[in-house]
Amino acid sequence: MAIDNGDFVRVNFTGKIKETEDVFDTTYDEVAQEAGIFEENKTYKAIPIVVGGNHLLPAIEEAIIGLEEGDKKTIEVDSENAFGPRDPSLIQLVPMREFKKQNMTPFPGMKIQSEGATGKILTVNGGRVRVDFNHELAGKDLVYDVEVTEIIEDDEEKIKSMIELHYSNPNVDIDKTEIDIVDGVANCKIQNCKRHLGQHRRNYQSQFRRCFREKRRS
Repeated sequence: MAIDNGDFVRVNFTGKIKETEDVFDTTYDEVAQEAGIFEENKTYKAIPIVVGGNHLLPAIEEAIIGLEEGDKKTIEVDSENAFGPRDPSLIQLVPMREFKKQNMTPFPGMKIQSEGATGKILTVNGGRVRVDFNHELAGKDLVYDVEVTEIIEDDEEKIKSMIELHYSNPNVDIDKTEIDIVDGVANCKIQNCKRHLGQHRRNYQSQFRRCFREKRRS
């Protein structure tokens, strides 16, 4: 069965900067270790997405439409369709006193959060700190090697895949999730995460309603 927009699938991928071939993201632990980006607390495995749901770059999701389970594809994404061009206005000078207020000692390479944006400190000179708030991949053309490992067809498995994607917790056994689907609305009961799941319930219900409506039309 070929992938269509709205399908639930699992994919493995490795993302590289086209110019240097440096790996910046991957779902393979061995690739992450070789590239020096391995994270101990990260689980490396195929991730679930809804095609067209903006779980990956839209250019990637569009490119896998038509593929089948087991297919692999190399996808080139130019900077305009990746993380956009670099914006010089996002390189800002921040007074040192702002860091002192937070009991922070800035240094080149340090990453900071400000008003929901992530910035990287470029230089520290006297009383001013130069911070780049561009995405670290802005202005770069990218290459993704993607493998479709599974096309998820069962409705309950689709729901579990989205819980796995949006609520990753090693203490939660997704297989023990209780799911009841009524009129396209999924009610989920997960041990030890009632409060957190409530924060995502509207997103889940909207996602499932849209999926089920599309499937009924087809």
